[in-house]
Amino acid sequence: MPHVALWVGGSNPLGGIFHSKSQTSPLLSVLLVLLGTVLVIGYIFKGSGGSGDYKAFSKIEGDFSCTYDVHMAIPILKKTYGDSMHKVLHVGPDTCAIVSELTKEKDIEAWGVEPYDIEETDVSCRNLVRKGLVRVADIKFPLPYRAKSFSLIIVSDSVDYLSPKYLNKTLPDLARVSAQNLVIFTGKPSSNSKANLPQSSRFGRPVSSYLNFVAKMRSASWWARFFVQTSLEENETAAKNFEQAAAKSSYKPKCQVFHLNSYH
Repeated sequence: MPHVALWVGGSNPLGGIFHSKSQTSPLLSVLLVLLGTVLVIGYIFKGSGGSGDYKAFSKIEGDFSCTYDVHMAIPILKKTYGDSMHKVLHVGPDTCAIVSELTKEKDIEAWGVEPYDIEETDVSCRNLVRKGLVRVADIKFPLPYRAKSFSLIIVSDSVDYLSPKYLNKTLPDLARVSAQNLVIFTGKPSSNSKANLPQSSRFGRPVSSYLNFVAKMRSASWWARFFVQTSLEENETAAKNFEQAAAKSSYKPKCQVFHLNSYH
């Protein structure tokens, strides 16, 4: 067994534990590596449910979350929709964070639908679920809300994982529970138009089995044709106001943003 001596003098930043030959013991090396790993993971997951998680994962994975885009877009959406943004439903991963952020705004009531399984989450999110403000639901089936329940519905990181078969049901149902407006944040297609959805979401949570397949990043023209097929009209006025407000705030969404009217 190597001889280990305890350093009791000087200003050694690592606690002063060295071999008598000034080499770190194997056991101490392992402990230091483990400590560093824990600190890094703790930094990434610090404040689970808050906006910091999105930025950390976005940088590490080299990916970008449309739900993080929603976080950044809330002030822009307020300028775009004004008083009609008083009763909001967000559909997408980590909706607890979006709901918490929206409810901090004056005169806004917010609810959320989490299309992913919620297993490990913070106290704040569990409270929202307990109060019924956030629900876990399979968005392939009708949402548990009456028609025209919300003035604005915001969707992110959800419809990209649905095939046209289910989109034909899900999108009209989202429009059904919207009294006025529907905003959809979707991924932009690239040279690699398909991205594999990992076994655990970018937010550190397991993904529901029905979403565990290839995501399709569709073009703006594809979505435009789909909206016509499902009798959904794009809200050109809202889209223009959103672009103007975004330009004034130097906000450039990484995802595609579509503004739709609800069914009348």
